[in-house]
Amino acid sequence: MSDRVLVSIADGVADVRLNRPEKLNALDSAMFRALTDAGESLKERSDVRAVVLSGEGRSFCAGLDFSSFQAMGDSQDTKDKPDAVDHLEGRITHLGQQAAWVWQELDVPVIGAISGHALGAGFQLAMGPDIRLVHPDTKMSILEIRWGLVPDMGASVLLPPLVGLDVTKELYFTGRMISGTEAVELGVATRISENPHADALDLAKEIAEKNPDAIRRMKTILNGLTERNTAERFAAEREHIGALIGSPNQLEAVSAFFEKRTPKFS
Repeated sequence: MSDRVLVSIADGVADVRLNRPEKLNALDSAMFRALTDAGESLKERSDVRAVVLSGEGRSFCAGLDFSSFQAMGDSQDTKDKPDAVDHLEGRITHLGQQAAWVWQELDVPVIGAISGHALGAGFQLAMGPDIRLVHPDTKMSILEIRWGLVPDMGASVLLPPLVGLDVTKELYFTGRMISGTEAVELGVATRISENPHADALDLAKEIAEKNPDAIRRMKTILNGLTERNTAERFAAEREHIGALIGSPNQLEAVSAFFEKRTPKFS
């Protein structure tokens, strides 16, 4: 397994950690693949009864690696798209979507330990777990609008059931920054924690002590409540992200940011 994501298992709890702290755990192709592979590998572990997802260092995940944005700004070729939008054969998701969705597919509870930053793709990744413990000072934002893009890692499936459509639209349209405290107030996160990773491990250990068959069936029942035309929502994300990447205004958004100027959209 890739060292981009570390997995350790003890007492029925899988501790999964994004391991790129020098880049604030920013996502590149290798990280997308490592996250998906880590989640898929846990599906085969009957000894795992709960999972904790966190980031090494001072940030959960600061979003997409800037080099990916720079590549978009430098390229005029619409075929030059990140590997994260590659469709996965036999699935309703592409690689980026699966990196977040795989935690919903696990039949055991997944607890996110969110601190530092959860921005853009990192915000969407944080929506994958079933429960989110967040430090009050965490900075969170659906940042895709800054780059002239739409969120395409499953946010349209995962976020509205948590906060409602109106709050989702506000966060989508504005890209505004919220704190961990406000995230809990809005319903984006479950509860505040001064030490999310330690508290998430404690919660996971508590869950792991329960009847695993009952826990798995509970998750199956509860997840089924919000599954309404999921395939069409994923397909819409793929369609719109495909149309946007490499388009003039999207390239302008990226170029303007790196050139530190006001964008000029057509």
